[in-house]
Amino acid sequence: MRTYIGLVWAIARKDLLVEFRTLERLTAMGAFVVLIGILFNFSIDTTVVRPQDIAAGLIWMTIIFGGMLGMGRTFSLEEQDGALTGILQSPIPLDALYLGKVLGNFVLLSVMVALVFLVFGMFFGLTFAGSLASLVGVVASGVLGFVALTTLFSAMTTRSSMGEGLLPVLIFPLLVPVIVYGTTATNRLFAGRPFAEVDGNLRMLAAFAIGSTVVCAWLFRFVIEE
Repeated sequence: MRTYIGLVWAIARKDLLVEFRTLERLTAMGAFVVLIGILFNFSIDTTVVRPQDIAAGLIWMTIIFGGMLGMGRTFSLEEQDGALTGILQSPIPLDALYLGKVLGNFVLLSVMVALVFLVFGMFFGLTFAGSLASLVGVVASGVLGFVALTTLFSAMTTRSSMGEGLLPVLIFPLLVPVIVYGTTATNRLFAGRPFAEVDGNLRMLAAFAIGSTVVCAWLFRFVIEE
C-alpha cells in the first residue's frame, strides 16, 4: 500500500515540479482568469445587477473554461518527448499513473481556483456570508470531479490530430452535475443560506467526484493502451 501511494505521489510530484519550473499551464490559466475578471468588470453594470447574484455562475464558468486550458495538456509533454510509451511499458500500475496525474492536476487547478476567487473578490467586492468550510468542500468536490474526467479524456485526445480542441466537445455534457450543483451550492453560500440548504448539493458533488475518480481510474487502462 505504501509503495502504491509512493508511486502516485512520485508521478504527481514530477508533474508539479515540471509545471512550477516552466509555469506553462499556470500562466495560461492565470492569464485567462485575469482577462475574464477584467472583461466582466467592465461589462456588468453593478447598479442594475448585484455581483453576489451572478458571482457563482461566473466563478464556475471561469473555473471550467480556465481549467480546460491546463487539463488538456496533461499528457502532452510525455507524448512530445516519447516518454509516454516508456511509462506504459514500465511496471507502474496504470491506475496509479492516472491517480498521480489527477493529484497533480488537482493541485494546479486549486491554485487557479484561489486566483479566481481573489480576482472576482477584488473586481466585484464580493462579500461572503456563508460557511467557509462548506465553500471549500463544495469547490474541492467540484474540482475533483472535473479533474477526474478531464484527466481521462486528456489521455483519449492527446494522440488525436485535433488534440486539445476535441476535449471540450467530449467533456462538457459530462460536467453538467458539477456546473449545476456547484453553482447552486456556491450561490446559496454567498447568500448566507444555512448549511441544510447546501448539504444536498455538497453530497451530490462529493458522490460525483468519488464515482468519477473510481470509474475513470478503471477505464484509464483501456483508454491509454489504445
